[in-house]
Amino acid sequence: MRRLIQGLAILFFLTAFSAVACIAAIFIITGDDPLTASRTGMAELSIRVRSDELNTPAGNADTPVRFTVEPGTSTIGIASNLFGNGLITDAELFVNYTIANDIATELEAGTYFLTNSMTIPEIAIALTDSNSSQLPFRILEGWRMEEVAASIDQSGLFGFTGDEFMATVQRGADVPQDFAAYVGLPDGASLEGFLYPDTYVLPPGITALELRDTLLQTFREHVTIQMVNDALEQDLSIFEAVTLASIAEREAVHNEEFPLIMSVYRNRLVEGMTLGADPTVQYALNGTRGRWWSNITRADYTGVISPYNTYINEGLPPGPIASAGIESITAAIYPQETEFLFFRAACDRSGYHEFAKTYEDHLQNGCGG
Repeated sequence: MRRLIQGLAILFFLTAFSAVACIAAIFIITGDDPLTASRTGMAELSIRVRSDELNTPAGNADTPVRFTVEPGTSTIGIASNLFGNGLITDAELFVNYTIANDIATELEAGTYFLTNSMTIPEIAIALTDSNSSQLPFRILEGWRMEEVAASIDQSGLFGFTGDEFMATVQRGADVPQDFAAYVGLPDGASLEGFLYPDTYVLPPGITALELRDTLLQTFREHVTIQMVNDALEQDLSIFEAVTLASIAEREAVHNEEFPLIMSVYRNRLVEGMTLGADPTVQYALNGTRGRWWSNITRADYTGVISPYNTYINEGLPPGPIASAGIESITAAIYPQETEFLFFRAACDRSGYHEFAKTYEDHLQNGCGG
């Protein structure tokens, strides 16, 4: 009996010793964290088994989605939000990928622009570098301020609304005084015409005020002090030049016609004639016919009562009617020298125009029938 007890005691000791040795070995191998090692192992097994799902995007839409990771959000919380935004199809698989690849702790707070055509690995890697996130935005020549605001809302990428942006640029807004002085902006005038049309790559956290300032700074970078001085030598402020340019933006289809169209406008101003520009009537309608640039009739030439209607008012309208690009602004300051006083769309529907010195020639350029 004593030998049996001794044998059992020895067996227990050897078993305990082996267990301790195994546990010690596990701690040595896993860096004193066997739970993490176990979790990592399970995660690695999961992504190996489900590699096809891992590399299959949630969809095929390339439209960016604004996605924000708030400070302190856990990996599980991030995965849940990704799933809720339709960017991934399995939150657990995302978590397992970050664990298996040791990047769970590298996910950064910030704002990102993701698409559901991205795979889980692509999204996970993107979320490790908030500084690389950029907001694409484009403003087209000939857009009204309201169209810029609508594009802000339609993109869904900004942290502010189109209305909030409008509050920074509309009539009566607090405009930077150095910019107002640079372009000769009248007191209380809006920034219509000066929201420089270009393709922008913006920081994701940009505010409405910062966007406004970016557009104005880009305008100043393109419209140089030399252009300002050359315009002033002609008794023309940049505000007036942009007013002319904005009208041409809505008239011209082909940019090479800007200098010719501008020569007509400048000649008519010298002659004391009205500009007679359709886009100013469209602007005066202010979207009341369902579109910002709706078709107009001959009756509108005299029937639309507004200081912007250049059929019934001599000289320039009160201000620009749309965003003007550098080519139209350059043409306003440096127009082609001609004797043309009239132009109309060519009958071949090419988008080009026919120019005339006299009203009789202008009528001859009409499309009969």
